[in-house]
Amino acid sequence: MFEASTVLFIYVETPLHAGTGRGLGAVDLPIQRDVVTGYPLVQASSLKGRLRAEARDRRMAPEELKAIFGPDPGDGAPDHAGALSPADARLLLFPLRSLAGVFAWATSRDVLARFQRDAAMAGLEVGWPLPEEPAEDEALVAGDGLVAGDRVVLEEYAFHPRKETSVGVIGRWLSERALPTGDEYKYWRDSLPDRLVVLPQDAFRDFTHLSTEVDTRVRLVPESKTVKEGALWTEEALPTDTLLYAPIMASSSRASNGARLGGAALLGKLRELGMARMQLGGDETTGRGMVYLRFASEGGRG
Repeated sequence: MFEASTVLFIYVETPLHAGTGRGLGAVDLPIQRDVVTGYPLVQASSLKGRLRAEARDRRMAPEELKAIFGPDPGDGAPDHAGALSPADARLLLFPLRSLAGVFAWATSRDVLARFQRDAAMAGLEVGWPLPEEPAEDEALVAGDGLVAGDRVVLEEYAFHPRKETSVGVIGRWLSERALPTGDEYKYWRDSLPDRLVVLPQDAFRDFTHLSTEVDTRVRLVPESKTVKEGALWTEEALPTDTLLYAPIMASSSRASNGARLGGAALLGKLRELGMARMQLGGDETTGRGMVYLRFASEGGRG
């Protein structure tokens, strides 16, 4: 039984490729997606493994590491499971090019409703109401920051703007509770309420399929510096400034000896590490997958 829980917000600082292996479509190496909605995500196993590696790199005591994450897979048959249970990291805000304001943070009523449900599961009080579903040609905004003339133009598509007070309320909540806290992020926190746009759910889903970053990669022959035969592929990534979230649950340590931690103490040990930035996903040697982590500071159980 879980004793404590929180929400981990994950802000993408460099394009993030959490891959699924070789794809069957136009992209050779696609990103992980929800099997029902098609929204991008980072699977719980990927997130937990990276948190474990980061905790080890930050010199967490071995007995605490084992209590929280379980025995190392290389140690043979485990005698107990870890006490930390992260869920999948789901999409909350998706950046899109905007004719006004350079870019927008897009979301949908469907995504916000899923976040409310997951936050409630983790004991995090949200407190803002869901906006109404916009018409198929509408975009809900808080002000005029994204309005060019009489339209909100995102990528190659135009929407009629409709001002909604709830969009500003949600934007301010996310600015205060979800975005990174460093001084270097003050500009982004201040601008989030004006850049937030709630799109029709079908349009938002389409953007998350059509507006991810897709790069063509090659492998060269070292001697001739020419492309190696058959070594050309495409790779998908979540763009910089995407915001994800993951509910994190914890039970008491199951270890029969060593560190005996309750769920709340276990989450406290993770917070004490100060894991502000880490690398997540593939392509570590090309600088990809840098993310900023922020644990929910209020609410939660435990």
